[in-house]
Amino acid sequence: MQQMFAFALIFWAFMLLAELIAGRHRGAYAGDEWKVTIASLVLSMGVTRPLAGILLALLFRAVLPQWHDAWAGMPLLPAFLLIAISSEFAFYWVHRLAHEGAGKYPRLGWLWKLHRTHHSSKHLTVMTNFRHNLAWTFIQPQAWVYGLAIHLGLGAAAGLTAGVLLAWNVLTHGNFRWDDPIRRHPRIGRFFRLAEHLFVSPGLHHTHHGYGRDGASYRNYAVMFSFFDTLFGTLHIPNGRPAKYGLPGPNAPWTEEIFYPLVRARR
Repeated sequence: MQQMFAFALIFWAFMLLAELIAGRHRGAYAGDEWKVTIASLVLSMGVTRPLAGILLALLFRAVLPQWHDAWAGMPLLPAFLLIAISSEFAFYWVHRLAHEGAGKYPRLGWLWKLHRTHHSSKHLTVMTNFRHNLAWTFIQPQAWVYGLAIHLGLGAAAGLTAGVLLAWNVLTHGNFRWDDPIRRHPRIGRFFRLAEHLFVSPGLHHTHHGYGRDGASYRNYAVMFSFFDTLFGTLHIPNGRPAKYGLPGPNAPWTEEIFYPLVRARR
């Protein structure tokens, strides 16, 4: 389903243009912020993501040769649901461990340093979708689940899942908050809040990227299916935007944010 992924990229570009025209990126790239944003976008899309796809394809072909195309006959919809839910479940726990692991397991502090780049921006826009440490591409479970699915013969369903995930991320990271008026509506708001127990809204994910009032970076770890947060007790439904975005205190140098652990700045 390459068409779905292409549509998601077009949707991202359209929303980026709309945000720029509306002035939603004003002040977002002060200091070294533009370096982190542009470098992570170009390098992740042009280098690490294609490289991860190639390496994972070679790995599964070498380790599981007998399973090549073994599930090729599975219908598209069941395959899509299987990939979407399994990758979301795996991502929930890796994502949660990245945020909480350093406090509980000090040896896992490196995992947060790989993920913090996505959270260090003081502004949340659709550009944040691609703001990642380069090593995070190889750590996040979606790449592994998609790679295994393709090896099993579920390439179309994996492509559809990747496209839907990107489009959903555009909605949840976008600076336009269409969901706030719906949430506050005296009648519709109740049903919308119920739906937020199942699916991730912009409000849920903005809360995850914030701190202070209605900010909760230790909540809302899911990407699409918030029922995992509901099930495991990490759901926080906000009343509005968080007081602040990003991380308290100064950010790491931009080279470390992108290239850690290869680059480690002295403190």
